[in-house]
Formats: sequence, C-alpha cells, structure tokens
Amino acid sequence: MKKKAEERREQILRAAFQAVSDKGYETVTLQDIADYAGVSKGVTNYYFENKEDVFFSLLEWVTDRIYQHEYKAVSKQTAAINKLEAYIHSVFIDPKKNKKFYKVYLDFMAQASRNPQYRLINLKFYENCWKIGRDIVALGQKEGTFSADIDVDTASKMIRSIIDGCLIQWLMLDEDHLHEFYKKTCYELILKYLK
Repeated sequence: MKKKAEERREQILRAAFQAVSDKGYETVTLQDIADYAGVSKGVTNYYFENKEDVFFSLLEWVTDRIYQHEYKAVSKQTAAINKLEAYIHSVFIDPKKNKKFYKVYLDFMAQASRNPQYRLINLKFYENCWKIGRDIVALGQKEGTFSADIDVDTASKMIRSIIDGCLIQWLMLDEDHLHEFYKKTCYELILKYLK
C-alpha cells in the first residue's frame, strides 16, 4: 500500500479508536468515525468495506502497536529482572493512556464471544505477550534469578493474567492516583511468583 494510503488508513483507525473510547463500541457509526477523522464517510468507505472492517482492522492495529511497544521496551534490557521491570513499565504507561486502551479493548472483548475474528486477533495478541513472558522467565531461570521449578509456559500466561487483572481492577475503581500502586503491586506479585 502506498504511503499516502497507509497514512489515511491509520488516520481513520486512530479516529475509530478515539470514537470507541468516547462513545463505546455499540454506538459508534461510520459517520462518527469519519467525523473524528475529519473526512467524509465516503473516504472511510474507500479504505474500509464497512464498520466491521474498520473494527477488525482497529483491533488488529491497536493490539499490534501495544505488543511492539512492549517488545521494544523489553528488548533494550539484558538481565531478566530488568526485562520484567521494563515489561511492567511498558504496560502501565500512564493513567490516561491505560484508561483509553482498556476501555476500547474491553469493548472488543465483550464482542469476542460472538465474533471468531476478534477471538483470533486477541489470541495472536496474547501469544505475543506470552512469548515476551516465556523469554523473560527462561532467561531468569538460566541466570538463576527465577525458580527452575516454574513451568515457563504457565508462568508466561500467569504474568499476563496478573498484568491485565491489575489494570482492569484499577480501571474499574476509576481512581487515577492508584495507577502507580497497581503497577508496583503487579511487579511485586509477579516477582514473588517467579522466585
């Protein structure tokens, strides 16, 4: 796809993300997305077949961006403990961004029980997250930092479960000042589990 077309698609996806964050998955229309993007509905229809195509592309785009951000942060570190800390910091970005992402993500997950395409995208996202976790745990076991008795695959899934559980609980409390508490507690719980 040519650069201009890629930029336009991303502009529409960013607008869709903002629209879903503001209005919720169920109520957003193609016209809303076009309005948020500052384009006509015809332009949106030129790049996407329909609202479902926009949403499918949005979930794929946003989960890939999140994974790439997390992977990049972890890759900069060499020791397992530092990789784990970088992973947690890359997930717990800041209250505003976390709130926006999880509001949109949870809307999509509510649809995933009825939409096999969403489930596949989510599975790909989690497989990427589990790979990050597996690599951290395996390295930590090799270094002697983490317990050799822990199953790497199970640990990778539990790491992401603890992360998402902490962030969802924080989101439901709707108290931004607790973001740092949940980040710190999340890291400490995972570290205790791995040792």
